[in-house]
Amino acid sequence: MDYSKMWELMKMQQEMAKIQKELENTLVESEVDGLVITFNWKMEVEKVEFEDTSIIGNKEALEKAILEATNKWLKESQRIAGERMQGVMQGMWIDPNALPPM
Repeated sequence: MDYSKMWELMKMQQEMAKIQKELENTLVESEVDGLVITFNWKMEVEKVEFEDTSIIGNKEALEKAILEATNKWLKESQRIAGERMQGVMQGMWIDPNALPPM
């Protein structure tokens, strides 16, 4: 058994847990057409506010803003997580067969 690889995996798992803990306190704000939605890392909406109230009376514009703000948040949260995890994964070779199935 190659203990150095096992040690690397264990260290990586600890780093990933640390990053996960840091991300728990991260809020991501998404703004589209004056609608601002703030999400937490548990994928919950923390706050909704209107910087521009002109879309409130327009059902189609409001639906579009909600849809676009949600999609924008998803992309931004994935980008943030990817950046944080990149530091952990950088320089580590991992055999995909050594990882547990998802």
